[in-house]
Amino acid sequence: MTARAEIVVDLDAVRHNVRLLSDLVEPAGLMVVVKADGYGHGMVPVGRAAREAGADWLGVATLDEALALRAAGDEGRLLCWLAVPGENYAAALAGDVDVTAYTLAELDEIAAAVTDRAARVQLKVDTGLSRGGATVADWPGLVARARELEGAGTIAVTGIWSHIACSDDPDHPANEAQEAVFREALAVAEEAGLDPEVTHLANSAGAILRPSSRFGLVRCGLAAYGLDPAPGQPDTSALGLRPAMSARATLALSKPIHAGAGVSYGHTWVAEHDTTVGLVPAGYGDGVPRHASNRAEVWISGRRRPLRGRVCMDQVVVDLDGELPAPGTDVVLFGSGDDGEPTAQEWAEACETISYEIVTRIGGRFAHRYVGAAP
Repeated sequence: MTARAEIVVDLDAVRHNVRLLSDLVEPAGLMVVVKADGYGHGMVPVGRAAREAGADWLGVATLDEALALRAAGDEGRLLCWLAVPGENYAAALAGDVDVTAYTLAELDEIAAAVTDRAARVQLKVDTGLSRGGATVADWPGLVARARELEGAGTIAVTGIWSHIACSDDPDHPANEAQEAVFREALAVAEEAGLDPEVTHLANSAGAILRPSSRFGLVRCGLAAYGLDPAPGQPDTSALGLRPAMSARATLALSKPIHAGAGVSYGHTWVAEHDTTVGLVPAGYGDGVPRHASNRAEVWISGRRRPLRGRVCMDQVVVDLDGELPAPGTDVVLFGSGDDGEPTAQEWAEACETISYEIVTRIGGRFAHRYVGAAP
């Protein structure tokens, strides 16, 4: 049966990207970030492919994501970093998940969940993103408490880390400033007696564009999926990353319309001349951004076709420019671009957003299909 709409993920592309990134950042290790269902690609299949290609770690945001990976059979090093007060850490600790502490309260909650073996804990410091992590003022107290718990055998501090705000702009002064703060934080931790297994600061763009930020481990998310983490930077665009995701649909209908006909809700587009239009059965209920209305393009029968009118919940209309492809014809919303089809980056630019959002939000009623290897 032909899929109405599907996300096709090339796991060989994921493996290629992971190997390329691993080679690039050596001797630093590589963590592949698979949060948010693997950036929409499928957390479990992508995680397996990343492991097969040599990823040293996987990274997720929530405890639920970590436990889902463990339930699927993943046994490698795995870091989780986003929790709220009252989280149940017991299952994650039993599953040998490394968890992250930002505060004394969080550290003590983790310690309280320990039973028969020490919890593997990583400490995060806020070096200037002003998001998660201990403030510089609170950092000495956090590392002192961590050392106390480590000495008691309650936890093992396996890592210290932070996150860069402006790594896609290599000339931004925040990069140098954050790296300096991170080095100072490491010195404070060392003085307190901590000797973590890994230290990490760089995300995809930092790993590629700023070698000094690699430390012992880098965290690559977007780049592992073959998308450019710093569009416009020659060093990222020339790296040879291969986009892993294609979003496809089956043309439901094609028909002629006359000059003056309005298309979709509100008639935000009106045909200037007689033309033909096609109905693509995917809409904002499936994660197609409403901002793509009258902006983005799809690929049908060897040509780009612009979206006309507003994106609806279940469907979009495209201009076929007088042609009438048969219902059932393949539609590519975005893909690798190798055959001329739009890319996720082009959709992001059309919607005035980033490719991260395009690939993570697409889904809904799309089926997932994996090529390159069985998931």
